[in-house]
Amino acid sequence: MKKYLVELFEKASVNLSYLSKVEKIFTIPNQQNYGDYSTNIALLLSKKIGKNPREVASEIIDNLNFDKSVIEKIEIAGPGFINFYFNPNYIPQILSRVLVEKEKFGKWGKYNGKKAMVEFVSANPTGPLTVGHGRNAVIGDTVANMLEWIGYDVDREYYFNNAGRQMRVLGDSVRLRYLEILGNQIIFPDDYYQGEYIKEIAAKLFNEHGNSLQEQDAEGIFKRTAEKEIFSDINKTLEKLGINFNRYYNEHTLYEEDKIDSLLKRFLEQNLSYEKDGATWLKLSELGNESDKVIVKSTGEPTYRLPDIAYHITKYERGYDLMVDLFGSDHNATYPDVLAGIKALGYDSSKVKVLIHQFVTIMQKGEIVKMSTRKANYITLDELIDEVGSDVVRYFFNMRGMSSHLNFDLDLAKKQSDENPVFYLQYAHARISSILRMAAEENFNESLENLHLLNMPEEQNLLKKLYEFPDEVLHSAENFEPNKISTYLEEIASLFHKFYTVCRIIGSEQKLAEARIALIVAVKHVIANGLSILGVSAPDKM
Repeated sequence: MKKYLVELFEKASVNLSYLSKVEKIFTIPNQQNYGDYSTNIALLLSKKIGKNPREVASEIIDNLNFDKSVIEKIEIAGPGFINFYFNPNYIPQILSRVLVEKEKFGKWGKYNGKKAMVEFVSANPTGPLTVGHGRNAVIGDTVANMLEWIGYDVDREYYFNNAGRQMRVLGDSVRLRYLEILGNQIIFPDDYYQGEYIKEIAAKLFNEHGNSLQEQDAEGIFKRTAEKEIFSDINKTLEKLGINFNRYYNEHTLYEEDKIDSLLKRFLEQNLSYEKDGATWLKLSELGNESDKVIVKSTGEPTYRLPDIAYHITKYERGYDLMVDLFGSDHNATYPDVLAGIKALGYDSSKVKVLIHQFVTIMQKGEIVKMSTRKANYITLDELIDEVGSDVVRYFFNMRGMSSHLNFDLDLAKKQSDENPVFYLQYAHARISSILRMAAEENFNESLENLHLLNMPEEQNLLKKLYEFPDEVLHSAENFEPNKISTYLEEIASLFHKFYTVCRIIGSEQKLAEARIALIVAVKHVIANGLSILGVSAPDKM
């Protein structure tokens, strides 16, 4: 519907050139007597063109060539709001579209032919995924789903580093635990990996090789086995959440393919870097950032900036139109340096969208849950999934804006009641399925022939909410806001439950019953579609 209004205004701009001076934003009023959609465009324009806003609103309405079978009336309200009232007979027509498109309702072709990459999780294989990684994983996969819904061809990529100090420490942690199994007295460093998973990997090596590895170097079989086992566990955890990567990129590849040295040469040739105190510095202060930063330490070791810039250049080389990076809030201060480096080399940095999510706190009985039962001094994502289920994990991680800290309430997550939003939505879908089974037994089927009978407020509200779904999908995807889908679904489920309380189906006159069946079938499709975007199941029975 927003699309129809935008098109009306675009046609009106032929006569009213000032309409091109502002963004055309339409919102749904909180009060129904203010119409189905409203815009404040006249108020925004009044200052720009020096006219009274109500006068501007009147002039705009006079130039809107609208179809009265679609829009019944347009009114000016307050200081200059323009309110649109759709024809009640037009609103039910959305049902036919839902029932024809079914699982495709809400999809857009706006970005057909465009390639996108979403890089997320990207945890090095040093231990199990934490709940922090879990929020990153779920949001990243959902953003990828949303982009696919609006037409993008999406790759999901996992970027990792299996070299460097972290991995050396990992290998040596396993080696020391292996030596402990052999009976050696070991002083285990505090900064080594402490989790039970290290002992399990060491035990696996002992079971397979006995005492034959006691002279082996930490970076050999110990590190290789640890990486393999941990990556296997990471992938099993992600699979539980329905997350599958179609691309992996190892940072080591950047060195193997000479992309690091090549990048350093480019910076030098373009006078973007210099030597100081034995280190190589990037002239970030000349690129709009606060100060210059080291890209190669005096030891010859690159800082994170250099491989990260080189990695992003590979994304451009692979032809992506949109590159989404998802990070935790600990990256807030680091990514601007990478974007500045990319831009300095002539790449279009607007193609890179960096999303930052806040941390997760697990709560139970009003207290913070701190300790893991098995792995280390943190809660693993596996434990959380085992505790509440993958549907709840995915929904809870998506239901709050990523810029907000998330308190994950275990008590709420386990409730089988309307208080739990996952249960509330899945129950709405299951209830509709149950109604449809009963209707079939009574030989009632969906029908589009008598949709004009759907004139009760509860029916009209559901119909209006249905036609918002495609706009919600587009807006949520373009603004990278999975939580907006959650909010929409909870609203439509609430409207359905109100409808079901007031409007009988079984027992109603047949024509009305079959029109109402068509309505709830459409609601069922929309709930299922929204849940599929979030990666949550839509059960037919509960």
